[in-house]
Amino acid sequence: MLSGIVVMLMTPPRSTREWAVGLISTVLTGIGGGAIAVQYFRLQECVDSVTGLVALGGLIFGDGLPGCAIVRWVFNFIERNRDAGIGEVAKEVNEAF
Repeated sequence: MLSGIVVMLMTPPRSTREWAVGLISTVLTGIGGGAIAVQYFRLQECVDSVTGLVALGGLIFGDGLPGCAIVRWVFNFIERNRDAGIGEVAKEVNEAF
């Protein structure tokens, strides 16, 4: 949640809809990405101390930051190519990679 606020203060959303989508995606990315990182690095033992819990909170915060940016990039791409055909979209995606 805090990472969503940080992202939105740095790049303010243009509409209420964009704000809601950004906040939801940031929270879900933080929770999901944080859980994956805890499992991958086997950090479950950190929950035994207050310091470990704070560290895990920082990990979840850091994992939430890219969520809003990625979702906004995708939606901006979709909005920009709203009237384009599937071939044009595929060509542009192919050129990007």
